[in-house]
Amino acid sequence: MDYKYINQLLERYWSGETSLEEEKILRTFFSQEDVPAELQRYKDLFAYQGAQRREETLGEDFDRKLMAVINAEREPKAHAVTLTRRLRPLFKSAAIVAIFLTLGNAAQVSLNPETPSQVTGVDNGYRVMPTVGASVTLKDSAKVDSMHRFKLQVSDENTKEVFIK
Repeated sequence: MDYKYINQLLERYWSGETSLEEEKILRTFFSQEDVPAELQRYKDLFAYQGAQRREETLGEDFDRKLMAVINAEREPKAHAVTLTRRLRPLFKSAAIVAIFLTLGNAAQVSLNPETPSQVTGVDNGYRVMPTVGASVTLKDSAKVDSMHRFKLQVSDENTKEVFIK
């Protein structure tokens, strides 16, 4: 059997020159059971378009069912209020207070120029007293100590402090 007309319609279809009636002829042709082997590869394309059109339509009672679902009254659910749910605002406020106290303490410690031993006043069980001036230990010689005092005296003359020699 010769399918020249179908082949001509397919060529016009691929070039985009077919009318709606000609495309309908192609769809009806490829929806048949007996399609020649050389045109079998196009059957799925046109059969798919027909199946797609059937699936896109909604039923007659779609609107009625949708409105019934929308207008259905729902019973409010009863929620059990537990103790933790009641105290949740208190927990939140306690957490906020703890965060603010932690941040305040961190800011105070980081902005304070003193060392931790001077802040607490205790270093390894011994009370630490701030010292002013040069320190003298047994290993220091008198020469190093006097040079250190002289250096402090010269540097502190600008601050108008007087050291006892």
